Amino acid sequence: MSTNMWIRRIHRWLSMAFTVAVIANIVAMTMQLDAAWIGFLALVPLIPLLATGLYLFALPYLGHRDGARQEA
Repeated sequence: MSTNMWIRRIHRWLSMAFTVAVIANIVAMTMQLDAAWIGFLALVPLIPLLATGLYLFALPYLGHRDGARQEA
């Protein structure tokens, strides 16, 4: 499996973890719990999610390293 596929897979799982953390934060806010760590819980997957997302965004612009892509 290539590196790009691993990064895509990691990005998908991180997005699911981020979604769960945001939902937990919303539930805690509606229950009016005063736990600041729940708010920071979403930052744990968000930082690597940002890194993998930026990599996947830049991937088409980086081109192929093997020279297979030729501009017309």
